[in-house]
Amino acid sequence: MTAQLDAVAVNLLGSVEHPELGDSPYRVDADGNPYVPVGDGGIVLGLALGDSVFALDGDHAAPGACLVHNDEAARHALVLYSCIGNEAVVRTGAAAGAAGVVLGKRGEAGRVITGFGPADLARMRPGDQVSVRGLGQGFRPAWLPAGVAIMNLDPGLVTGLPVEAGTGGEVTVGVRTVLPAKLAGNGLGRPAGGWDLDLQVGAGDGQDVRLGDLVAIEDIDSRYNMGYRRGWVSVGIVVHGASPLPGHGPGMTPILTGPRSALVTVADPDGHAGLTAALLKLHRPAEEPAQRGVGRHS
Repeated sequence: MTAQLDAVAVNLLGSVEHPELGDSPYRVDADGNPYVPVGDGGIVLGLALGDSVFALDGDHAAPGACLVHNDEAARHALVLYSCIGNEAVVRTGAAAGAAGVVLGKRGEAGRVITGFGPADLARMRPGDQVSVRGLGQGFRPAWLPAGVAIMNLDPGLVTGLPVEAGTGGEVTVGVRTVLPAKLAGNGLGRPAGGWDLDLQVGAGDGQDVRLGDLVAIEDIDSRYNMGYRRGWVSVGIVVHGASPLPGHGPGMTPILTGPRSALVTVADPDGHAGLTAALLKLHRPAEEPAQRGVGRHS
């Protein structure tokens, strides 16, 4: 698709997910200890863009409501067509009419993460219907180098992120940190248009990673199924928090990938600003205390 054409928009419908547990409520962490994966899916309160991925003692906690669909084919379409920055509107329930935005997507069976104001999230319940104006998949800005692929982004959001066209035919992206491929976890081998890539970093690893950050991971090609490719780099937006599950961790939804010669990443550990509540007009009222109800109970 060229810049002279309008990107195709589609109206999508999902329902707010209810958290699920198997026949046992426990998962097992890297040291063999059982824990209850509180915060994995559903509606997570008290977590926002800009918070540390280690802020809550939860499992894969995302800052908002996860959407799914009962029909498998429709669920795949919901996840694939939804892009970060797309408009989301609650259609049923006590929060009907509330406007939010797509923050990212997660793997497993497929989930779309949507962000809303804290008061709206508190009124939402599992099963509420939420519409998404899917826009952006297949869109390609004219200034993007031929070797660089873009995905999972609303076209109107690109200019608000630290992504700039260079003078030498490359793209420069500001990120919080650049990580080696050996830290890539769950998501390898999965389609970049409908999955996230977990980063195997923990609270004691010295990485100050926050929800909404742009993070780069070296030697990963995310054009199709995400996998190792020497000399490449992938950039994603961090969309959910850490996990004690081996092979898992904070997850990023990929947005750019290409060879290092065409996709240049610049780490700014202290001053980086990625996807923010202000950019998306999602504000946590100053007078409303954060609810810290999500925890990992062992």
